Amino acid sequence: MVAAGAHRPGPLKQQNKAHKGGKHSGSSQRRAGGRVSVKAQPRRRLRDLSRVDRRHQAMQLRRQRKEAVLAEKRSLGSRDGPPHLVVLVPLHSRAAAHDTLCLLQRQDSAVVRVDEGRAGGFALLCPRLKQRWHFVTAQAGDLHAVLDLAKVAESLLFILDPADGWDSVGEHCVSCLFAQGLPSYALAVPGGTDLPPKKRIDARKKLAKAIEKCFPEAKLFPLNTEQESSLLLRHLATQKQRHLAFRDRRAHLLAYAAEFVPGQESDLVGTLKVSGFVRGQTLDVNSLVHIVGHGDFQMSQVDAPPDPLSLNLRVIKGQKRSQDMEVQDDSVKGTDEMEEDVKVLMKADPNKQESLQSEVVPDPMEGEQTWPTEEELQEAEASLKANRRLVKVPKGTSKYQAAWIVDDGEGGSEKDDDDEDDDDIDDDMMEEAVSQEGESSEEEEEPAEEECETMTVSECLRDDRYDEKVEEDEQMLERYKQERMDEMFPDEVDTPRDVPARVRFQKYRGLKSFRTSPWDPKENLPRDYARIFQFQDFSRTRKHLFRQIEKEETEGASVGWYVTLHVCNVPVSVMESFKEGKPLVLFSLLPHEQKMSVLNFLVRRHLSNSEPVRAKEELIFHCGFRRFRASPLFSQHTSADKHKLERFLRLDAALVVTVYAPITFPPASVLLFKQRSNGMHDLIATGSLLSVDPDRIVVKRLVLSGHPFKIFTKTAVVRYMFFNREDVMWFKPVELRTKWGRRGHIKEPLGTHGHMKCHFDGQLKSQDTVLLNLYKRVFPKWTYDPHVPEPMPWVRSESALPMQEVEME
Repeated sequence: MVAAGAHRPGPLKQQNKAHKGGKHSGSSQRRAGGRVSVKAQPRRRLRDLSRVDRRHQAMQLRRQRKEAVLAEKRSLGSRDGPPHLVVLVPLHSRAAAHDTLCLLQRQDSAVVRVDEGRAGGFALLCPRLKQRWHFVTAQAGDLHAVLDLAKVAESLLFILDPADGWDSVGEHCVSCLFAQGLPSYALAVPGGTDLPPKKRIDARKKLAKAIEKCFPEAKLFPLNTEQESSLLLRHLATQKQRHLAFRDRRAHLLAYAAEFVPGQESDLVGTLKVSGFVRGQTLDVNSLVHIVGHGDFQMSQVDAPPDPLSLNLRVIKGQKRSQDMEVQDDSVKGTDEMEEDVKVLMKADPNKQESLQSEVVPDPMEGEQTWPTEEELQEAEASLKANRRLVKVPKGTSKYQAAWIVDDGEGGSEKDDDDEDDDDIDDDMMEEAVSQEGESSEEEEEPAEEECETMTVSECLRDDRYDEKVEEDEQMLERYKQERMDEMFPDEVDTPRDVPARVRFQKYRGLKSFRTSPWDPKENLPRDYARIFQFQDFSRTRKHLFRQIEKEETEGASVGWYVTLHVCNVPVSVMESFKEGKPLVLFSLLPHEQKMSVLNFLVRRHLSNSEPVRAKEELIFHCGFRRFRASPLFSQHTSADKHKLERFLRLDAALVVTVYAPITFPPASVLLFKQRSNGMHDLIATGSLLSVDPDRIVVKRLVLSGHPFKIFTKTAVVRYMFFNREDVMWFKPVELRTKWGRRGHIKEPLGTHGHMKCHFDGQLKSQDTVLLNLYKRVFPKWTYDPHVPEPMPWVRSESALPMQEVEME
């Protein structure tokens, strides 16, 4: 008889492993149950193409790239594109820049037009070659002019001395240009014909060897005849163009002419009409423009006047070119053409125009949940009455003025809670001392004004400048000592004896692990964080904006058009600087680039400068197309979520510099300068923009050190870390470590003088040091200042002390 039910295996039935398909073709698809991932489809489509089709596709891509490069070369300086802007930079005081300009102006079948109001600038029009150039001269000593012109120039023409090449000023200029981003360049050597032929060849070989390090694969162009100048022009027109990322994505122009129209309310502010050729991208009238060195402004309209550098034959109609040079002045003809026919291209739409608001106006009552009751208001009034005091004031003083008068007993009693760090306290004490000296000197000078006499002072008494130089050397020596101490004993501080450690370090905390312990980025933010803007996803916003630029979705003045921008509410100082011969450069801003946020720059110390640079010192930033002053924080560049503060700018490592500044979308180069007492700007660091991230956590570390007094097997008595029993109990939860790698914790205090019994994971050495780490998040100070003073002509500093001369006590 057949069994009624099927056989079921028991609990002891052996379970074998399922067969593994291996990694052969099709196994992953079988395991996926017939589902195919999205990434597999384009590969299969590529596999379907035959070998001939794949080769044809690669050939098409190569041809497209080649045509794009050729189109870029043909448009540069042509009828449809902007003139080829060439900036001449003499790198030596003996370099013959004037002779170079005269030689370039002698081109056959070319029309020369001299710039109005700018020395050494002219335009060169060649209708036969269908090319036009615009030459501008910048002196190597004028740092701001060189950097501003290099931001918009298509080519730089370096003028070298035939004997020495470049001097110290030229070397400093080239260093700054390399750090900012060097466009296409050429090297010209005028002169040298007075040397004998043999010495001329030797000097040329020596110069070629000298430039090989700075300019690899660069060719030296002698510039003594018209034929050599023609070869140089041909090289400038046909060489490969080097792109600067921060300018290729923004519309920019160099002012060819400018006119200031005063406003109705004040003569100091008005509308600036700037004329020039649009470069880079399409210029939208509703976007903001940044005038380099002066700030952000709005535009009201864009006009299209006649092109003053047109290659059209009607401009030179009736002129028969002879072998001599023709020079035309634009001062009369240009103004007649502008008055003749000016078309309004577009006017700003108030609904679409970008706002100039750079900061958020915080509401102090935004987070308030309750309203004070009547009793609380009465208590507040009573406390104000109790705090009232009688003060002798001059006759006619109001209550508001009397509230600011301080008694002699009150001076120096108040203390700022924010400045609790050792560095900040030292800085504040120095500032208070300076201010008190200034006040006392003013008080002493007031009665002297009534009884002033005229007397002759001998020259031997005028030694103030020498004394100031000695004081500067002493301050520099002190900075070198502090930097050396920070290298030898990083972050170590002495526990104060007059203030309890639990009060002095009350804002610090201990961490089990600096790398893995959590820290909330939104915790205890300063009031300045209510004024800045923050992106939900900065990288996504940046990609979206750059994608729009690549698709060319913006409408406005196209590249190569000669336009006049009406810039609103511009101070008259901008026009005055343009009349003095300084270049006027405008950049259009991308959305959000006028708003303030926290910028992080990745920089490395420049080799030419070794002076100590302390955190929170005022530095000058050249970031992309902006320049400003700020007092930054330095921190380590790591992949962790917390970054340790550095007190000095290191010579051997790349650091991150954090400041409050207007948003800039990377990539953008950054140069850090430090202003000397004589007004010169020294290049101290170079790098690039890392991120715009207010949530980046910069943590300051303090290390308290103690000495093992009695050592046992795994315990020790430690002293000199604290000086009272309460401090030992307060810091008992924090983990200890030693310089020799031992870890431990505080067990109990001993006595009342700060001795404590500690337990470690091994026996201590008698020469070991016990350390306790404390951490606090720090934020940059709001010290952003868009005004940067003009630097004095740069001269190499010789007063810097070498590191070997600094002796530690």
